[in-house]
Amino acid sequence: MGSVAAVVLAAGEATRFGAPKQRLLLPEVLARLRRSPVDEIVLVEGAHALEEPGEGSPGPLLRVVGCPAWKRGPGASLRCGLAALGEDVEAAVVVLADGPRLSPVAVARVLEAWREHGVTVAASYGGARGHPLVVGRDGWGDVPDGGLNARPARLVPCDDLGAPGDVDRPEDLTAP
Repeated sequence: MGSVAAVVLAAGEATRFGAPKQRLLLPEVLARLRRSPVDEIVLVEGAHALEEPGEGSPGPLLRVVGCPAWKRGPGASLRCGLAALGEDVEAAVVVLADGPRLSPVAVARVLEAWREHGVTVAASYGGARGHPLVVGRDGWGDVPDGGLNARPARLVPCDDLGAPGDVDRPEDLTAP
């Protein structure tokens, strides 16, 4: 069995937030990902440079990769992240940098469902598709600029874990 990598999409400009929200939110997102069953984490930067943690950081290996085409959309950022993964990686867990309440258990659930069914799998909250999302290597070749939202996915209920959040504006930081 191959390894599993998390691809964290953090390349956007964050114009609605008014500042590089990635720098504010990523420490919590990465801390939660490090407690999940992934073997490595690839952080995709674009509009804003992001710092790579130094040697000795706990948890899986973390690498920052740049995406010069980030303006094309989240799919472009995802393609950059997927291209950085090694041949041994069999699946990617797609996570958004603006979801600071990501549950490590949600990552485990979607991975378990992916291993069982072998199709694209996404967490759902209140019946709505969300993140994390797992896509196997066979689904990496045709990612459109808009991302994988239009691709069918098996939904895995994660209501009991709470949604990861979607911080677009500063006031979203205090939303329940």
